[in-house]
Amino acid sequence: MFLNLDNTKFLSQDEIKRLAPSVFTKTAFDALSSKYTHIPTSRVIEDMEKLNFFVTECKEIKARKRVGFQKHLLIFRNPDLVITGEDGDEIHPQILISNSHDGTSSFIFQSGLFRCICSNGLVVSTQDFDKMKIRHMNYTFEELQEKIKFMVEQLPLTVDSMNKMKSTQLSEEQAHDLAKRSLTTRFDENEIEALNIDLDALLEPIRPEDKSNDLFTVFNRIQEKILGGDFSYMTGTKIRKARKVKNFQQDIKINSQLYSIASEFVGA
Repeated sequence: MFLNLDNTKFLSQDEIKRLAPSVFTKTAFDALSSKYTHIPTSRVIEDMEKLNFFVTECKEIKARKRVGFQKHLLIFRNPDLVITGEDGDEIHPQILISNSHDGTSSFIFQSGLFRCICSNGLVVSTQDFDKMKIRHMNYTFEELQEKIKFMVEQLPLTVDSMNKMKSTQLSEEQAHDLAKRSLTTRFDENEIEALNIDLDALLEPIRPEDKSNDLFTVFNRIQEKILGGDFSYMTGTKIRKARKVKNFQQDIKINSQLYSIASEFVGA
């Protein structure tokens, strides 16, 4: 599972280059117009470090064509930004930046949270917090600084959203409803009915720290299993195990959808 991170260290340039070489591509894709402005993602890393944000994880999509120019993702964390709950649970705000060097993408910025208890990362729903873009031709350090400043200023809203989830206790019926609705991020409704998925197994805690029935904890249990493929379903008489989500674009999409679904249960 891509966003299921088990490391808290920051990556060196050599490590980033090994995991996502396209980050360091110095020229634009040959087929692009001379009007295209090429900004290597490595420059953004340098500028983010000036703002005290460092890379904790990176990934690039697999490509058969345009190798070295494909879409890639970097996850940044500021070591000074930590949310510590009354229960001792530590949450680290994160900034996700995706880009490509083939002209198909601007720099896209999204908010995320990293939960230490389960080493699990999630993407904050774009319905609550807008994702932002910087076009290559408009890229400057000042523009980047402005975007990051705005995202950090939105942090209290993120904390408030998370705390509202933690203060919302779910009944057994509500937890089952959340689990069933969360499955729509991977299957359509007809498939969910036909596949005979055990919702109790999907809701079962993996670790003692996740036994609580508050919305945030239940959401994290479901999210971890849906993205990790840690659940089974029945087709006919055969039992199959779900596949782990490996594509980072699908991971981000499902993450954001799950967060949006869970948000609807706040105060319910």
